[in-house]
Amino acid sequence: MTEKFLGFRGVLEKIFRLQAKNTTVKTEILAGLTTFVTMGYILFVNPNILAAAGIPKEAAVAATIWATVLATVLMGLWANFPIAVAPGMGLNAFFAYTVVLGMGLSWQTALGAVFISGLVFLLLTCGGVRQAIIRAVPINLKYAIGVGIGVFIAFVGLQASGIIIGSPATLVTAGPVASISFALDRPAPLLTLAGLIFTGALMARKNKYSLLLGIIFTTVLGMLCGAAPVPGHISALVSAGTPSLAPTFLAMDLTRAWEYGVISIIFTFTVVELFDNTGTLIGLARKADLMKDDGSMENLDRALTSDAVGTMVSAALGTSTVTSYVESGSGIAAGGRTGLTALTVAALFALSLFLAPLLEFVPGFATAPALILVGALMMSEVVHVRFDDITETLPAFLTVVMMPLTYSIANGLAFGFVSYTLLKLFSGKIKEVHWVMIIISLAFAANFGLRLS
Repeated sequence: MTEKFLGFRGVLEKIFRLQAKNTTVKTEILAGLTTFVTMGYILFVNPNILAAAGIPKEAAVAATIWATVLATVLMGLWANFPIAVAPGMGLNAFFAYTVVLGMGLSWQTALGAVFISGLVFLLLTCGGVRQAIIRAVPINLKYAIGVGIGVFIAFVGLQASGIIIGSPATLVTAGPVASISFALDRPAPLLTLAGLIFTGALMARKNKYSLLLGIIFTTVLGMLCGAAPVPGHISALVSAGTPSLAPTFLAMDLTRAWEYGVISIIFTFTVVELFDNTGTLIGLARKADLMKDDGSMENLDRALTSDAVGTMVSAALGTSTVTSYVESGSGIAAGGRTGLTALTVAALFALSLFLAPLLEFVPGFATAPALILVGALMMSEVVHVRFDDITETLPAFLTVVMMPLTYSIANGLAFGFVSYTLLKLFSGKIKEVHWVMIIISLAFAANFGLRLS
C-alpha cells in the first residue's frame, strides 16, 4: 500500500511539479476544496439565470457542471494553473437578459454566438494575439490589475453578506449591522464579521487551513443561530439521478448567430471575455507566484487555449461563456500553486452532479469572509505601483477603483488602458506605449460605442 501511494505521489510530482512549486499534495487538495466551496454558488446562480432565458433548468444545471469540469480539467492538466474555469457571472447575465430577453433572440442563437466567440478566442490565441496583449500591458497596470481584482472580490463578499447594501441616495451604503433588531431579523452581516475575525485570527497564527475552517465555522454558527438550514439525513440529500444534458447538447444555432449579430453581440462577448479573463489570469498568476519579474508567465499559451476551448465546449453543452474564476484566489491564498488544485475543483464539481443539494447548506455569508480576506491579501501588490508619475498613477488608480464600482473586471481594464494611452499621448510620452496597447484602447472605445448605440 505504501509503495503504491509513493508511486501515485511520484506520478503527481511528474505531472504538476509540486516540489518546484513549493507545495504538497495535501495543500493542493485543500486549496481545491477551498476554491470549490467558495465558488459553489454558481451551481445555483448560473442555472437560474439561464432558465430566465428559456433554457430548461435541469439541463442548465448539467451544462454548468460539465462545462466547469471539462474546462477546469484542461486548465489543470495542460496549463498546470491552480485556477478554476466556469461560466462567468457577468457574461451569463449579458447572455440571458441582454441578448435573449432584451434583443429577442432564442437561447439557441445566443449559444451560437458564444461558440463563435470561443472560436475567435482560439484563433487569437493560436495567432499569438492574446499573448502579445498580455506582454504589451505595462508592469504598473499588471500590479494594478491584481489589486483591483482583490478589491472587487472583497466587494462581492461584503455585498453577499449584507455588510454593504444598496442605497437610492448613494448607490451603496453600510448595512445596519449595529442594530439589535436588524441583527435578530437578518444576522448574516454579523455572522460574516464573526467568521472574518475567526478566519483572520487563524491566518495570523499561520494556519494553512484558515479559509476552509472559517467557512465551516461560519456555516455551523449560522445553523446554530437559525440563519442557515440544518441538513437531515445525508441519504435524503443525494439526488436519485443526475441532471440530463439532452435538451441543450449541440442545440446552438450557428447560422442564426452569424447572420444576426456578428458585429455587436459576438464582438461584445469576445471583448468582454478577452479582457475579463486576461485580467483575472494576470491578477491570480501574480498572487500564485506564477508570473516572472518581467511580467511573463509559464504555460500562458496553454492557459489561454484552455479558456478558448472551454468556451466552445460550454456553448456545445448549453451554457454561457466560461472564464477563469476570481474565486480561485481563495484556493491560491490557501496554498494552491499547481494544476492539482484545479483538478481537485473539477473532481468536486463532478461529484456535485450527485450531491448538489448539499451545497445549499453553505450560505453566502459563510463564504463571504474568505472572499474579503482574499481581497485583503491581493492588496499587497499596491506597494509595487508607481506613484511618482501621474501618467502611471492615474491609470492604475482607475483600474483599481472601476472594477468594483462598475462591477466588472473588463470595465476596470478599459478605464485603465484607455487613460494610460491618452495620458502618454498628451504628455508627449507616446513612445512608451506599446502599439498593441493602442489597439486595445481603440477596441475598448469601439466596444463602448456599440454598447451605447
